[in-house]
Order: sequence, then C-alpha cells, then structure tokens
Amino acid sequence: MQVKTKLHNQALYVLLIGELDESCAPFVRNNLDNLFENEKRFNKVIMDLSQLEFMDSTGIGVMLGRYKKLQHRNIPIYIINPSKQAEKIFQMSGLYDIMPKIS
Repeated sequence: MQVKTKLHNQALYVLLIGELDESCAPFVRNNLDNLFENEKRFNKVIMDLSQLEFMDSTGIGVMLGRYKKLQHRNIPIYIINPSKQAEKIFQMSGLYDIMPKIS
C-alpha cells in the first residue's frame, strides 16, 4: 500500500494505491493521522481512490476514523475517481453519505 499526497489550493489530495485491508491499515491510519496533525494549510481532503484495488471492513474503519478526526475540525472529505471495487464498497456501506463523491 502506498499513500501519496499533495497540497493544492488549500485542498489536501490523498492518493491510495494498492489494497486497504487489515495488513496495511495501521500504516495508512498512522500516515494519514500524522499528515492531518502536521499539515495545517488545508480546508478539505480529496481522496483519490482510482488505484485502490481492494478494501475490506478494516478499510471502512480506517476511512470512518479519519472522517471523525477531521469532522471535529470541520474539514470535509470528498472522494474522486473511485475504482470499481471502491465504488461498490462505498455504495454498500453508505460512506458516500458522509464522504461525497465529486467529479
């Protein structure tokens, strides 16, 4: 699993590459938490899931946890370019209700 980020116009773009499951969840969780705590120049997060090949319930938990952390700071998370796998998981789990998909 890789996590790539860039800051552009006060939006923090996060690209997840690979599989978000139990084996890499601590890495992704810690990486994002450190990023959110140390980078103060963003007012929204845009998660690019175009290269997310697999996500299980542990991955859903990682996403929900990051949403809750940012919710306290009134920072929304948006989803762009979900892979077919990510699209299915986000639709079935209702994650799009709290992390809307944008184009």
